[in-house]
Amino acid sequence: MLDIRYIRNNPEEVQKNAEAKGYKNISISELLSVDEDRRVLGQQVDELRERRNVNSAKMKGGKPEQSLIDEGKQIKIELADREELLRETDEKFTDLLSQIPNIIQSDVPLGGEEDSVEIKKFGDQPTGAKDHVDFAVARDWIDFERGAKVAGAKFYYLKGDLALLENALTQFAMHKVIEKGFNYMTVPHAVNQRTMTGTGFAPRSSDQSDEYSIDGEDLSLIATAEIPLTGYHADEIIDEAKLPLLYAGYSPCYRREAGASGKHTRGLFRVHQFNKLEMYAYTLPEQSNEMHQKILAIEEEIWQAIGIPYHVINIAAGDLGAPAAKKYDIEYWSPVDEKYRELTSCSNCTDFQTRNLNIRVRRSDGSVEMVHSLNGTAVSLARALIAVIEHYQNDDGTLTVPEVLRPYMGGRERV
Repeated sequence: MLDIRYIRNNPEEVQKNAEAKGYKNISISELLSVDEDRRVLGQQVDELRERRNVNSAKMKGGKPEQSLIDEGKQIKIELADREELLRETDEKFTDLLSQIPNIIQSDVPLGGEEDSVEIKKFGDQPTGAKDHVDFAVARDWIDFERGAKVAGAKFYYLKGDLALLENALTQFAMHKVIEKGFNYMTVPHAVNQRTMTGTGFAPRSSDQSDEYSIDGEDLSLIATAEIPLTGYHADEIIDEAKLPLLYAGYSPCYRREAGASGKHTRGLFRVHQFNKLEMYAYTLPEQSNEMHQKILAIEEEIWQAIGIPYHVINIAAGDLGAPAAKKYDIEYWSPVDEKYRELTSCSNCTDFQTRNLNIRVRRSDGSVEMVHSLNGTAVSLARALIAVIEHYQNDDGTLTVPEVLRPYMGGRERV
């Protein structure tokens, strides 16, 4: 969440920012009105508690006068009333504050998805490949029908060489990020509500919620390893000398994909479960922009090494989620669709997530402030497989294994 002090000092900027991000129902004036009520009630509660303490002190040491007893009863009634109002107002304030998205950086383009700006490009734009579903099903590499029988639509089985290829992609990317200084971790596949909301996965509207919640428990399945990696240092103060902290989290990702109608959904593009290797960084505030560029560069290294053509886009404000101050997407060139399709992303969330979860840094001078958090996809395996199938398929029905993946496929050049 944002610092309420920043909102008080910059209400018009915060309102315009929320609207630019597509949060049309946000009212900063309502938030500030509730904030003022909360502060007034807090003062009243403090004053009543002080009066109660003074009254209690006067009644010690003998039989108190009736006037003191009556005053004590009246204070108790008034205090209970004010405390309940303060509790209700605090809840409303927290709810309103949690709906405010992060402030975008100055070089983020305004507008919606179509207004994102291409900033670099790699590789050619071939055409004429066979759709990944048709190619994989013909080889008996993927089974959506049995996935649906067992779990429902958009679940699937990967089989044989395609499952091995997924593992090869994972191993290659894992070695790459470890080489770059990231500490590999497996993570919990379920998190509590504080961690989920603290990470900032707040949809623009209720029908866009992607989480699978577990009935009867304070747990939801994760949509990305970013979520438990954000919660890893909740309520901690990290020494400045230890930053940056770099983590690589591997996990399945579970998504209802609500609100995805109208987008490309065939085959592996939008599924309810897939595996992903995620990069995550905690940095000093002055380091986060540089770290953002580092994470993007690693993503590019991975896809250049595999040999997949792509471009990088600076995502427009209206297509950013609540936590991101800025996001880059890498989109691969699809020879099937003859357009670019989303492959990976990386975001600078500044202090938005860390403020929610109370993750701070102690500077060398003893001062304490919020750290910044960033995340980036090393490989999202379902879409990675699509890109490889589309670019490495052969007319005889075989698939050439990208050279950098062959050590993880027993040296095989084709499958």
